[in-house]
Amino acid sequence: MNSTLMLRRFICFNASASLSSVASSPKKKPLIFLGSPQVSVTVLEALFDASSAPNSSFEVAGIVTQPPSRRDRGRKVLPSPVAQYALEKGLPSDLIFSPEKAGDEAFLSSLRDLEPELCVTAAYGNILPTKFLNIPVHGTVNIHPSLLPLYRGAAPAQRALQDGVQETGVSLAFTVRKLDAGPVIATEKFQVDDHIKAPELLSFLFCEGSKLLIRELPSIFDGSAKSNSVPQDDSKATLAPKISPDEAWLSFDQEAIVLHNKVRAFAGWPGTRAKVVVLDADKSGQQNVLELKIITTQICQNTETLNGEQDYVTFEKGSLVFPCGGGTALKVLEVQLPGKKVIDAAAFWNGLRGQKLKKL
Repeated sequence: MNSTLMLRRFICFNASASLSSVASSPKKKPLIFLGSPQVSVTVLEALFDASSAPNSSFEVAGIVTQPPSRRDRGRKVLPSPVAQYALEKGLPSDLIFSPEKAGDEAFLSSLRDLEPELCVTAAYGNILPTKFLNIPVHGTVNIHPSLLPLYRGAAPAQRALQDGVQETGVSLAFTVRKLDAGPVIATEKFQVDDHIKAPELLSFLFCEGSKLLIRELPSIFDGSAKSNSVPQDDSKATLAPKISPDEAWLSFDQEAIVLHNKVRAFAGWPGTRAKVVVLDADKSGQQNVLELKIITTQICQNTETLNGEQDYVTFEKGSLVFPCGGGTALKVLEVQLPGKKVIDAAAFWNGLRGQKLKKL
C-alpha cells in the first residue's frame, strides 16, 4: 500500500509540474512577414531561425506574398520565392496569403484572425492601406535598402548605383501611408565600390537588413523602438522610381561614367542594351545591325587608344572600347546576343572575323 501510494503521489506531482510548466511558458507573439522576391527570402530565413531559438518571444504566424506568376524560361506559373521557401519550411499553405491587393476584405479578415503583434515587410511589392496598417499591435516595419530619406521608392539600390553614390545603406523604419516616409528605427551605412552591380548590392543590403531587424525586434515588441524612432526630414527626401524597360538603352553620347553606372544599376533586370553596326571588311558596304546586351563594363582610363575613331569600336586588351561623350571611353568586358549565352569581349570580337564594328 505504501509503495502504491508513493507511486500515485509521484505521478500526481509530475503531472502537476508539467501543467505548471506549460502554464508558465508565455505565448509567443504572432509575427506576419510580407515579401516576394529572392532577396526577401534572406529576411524570412533569419526570422524563422530567430523564432526557433529557445528564448524567442515571437513566431512566424503567416506570410503574405505576391500571387503566383510566370517565371523562368519555361514561363510556368510558379509561387513567389518567399512562398516556395515557406512551404519548404513546413508552413501550412493556409497561412500563406497571396492577395491581389493588400486591401482585400477577405484577406484582411484572415489577417485579423491571426491577431498579429507585428508585421515585417521586405520587398513585398504591394501598397499597404490604412486598414491593413491598423491591424498589428506594434505596427508594421519595413527593411528598405537605402539610407532614408534618400531614395524612397521601388528601386532604391538601383537608382543609387545609377547616381554613382559612394555610400549607401539599409534602413529599418515604421510603415506609414506615405511611401517610405515613416520614422526610422535604425540604419547601417556601407561603402560602395565602383564595380558592384544591383543584384549583389540588393542581396547584401537585405542580408544586413535582416540582422538589423533581429537586433531591434525586442525594442519593437516592448514599444521603446516607437518612442525612440527618428522622424524623417522630408526636405532631404529623394525618389527612386520604378525602372522602365525603355530606360535600358545606352546612348554613347553620354560620358563613360554615366553608362558604366547605368550598366551596374540595371544589371539583372531590365539590363542595358546597345545597337552596333557590323561592316563587311571587303568594303561592299553591307551592314548588319546587332542588338547587344551589355553585361559588364569598366571606365577606360587611356583614351589615347581611340586614335580619333569616334564612331568605331576597337578591341584592346580583352575589351571592346566604345568612344563616349566628353572624350571618354567605355570598356565592355562581357556581352550577350539575343537568345545566346553571355560571352566575353574576346569571343565576340573573334566572331566578327575581321569585320568592323561601329556604334549607333
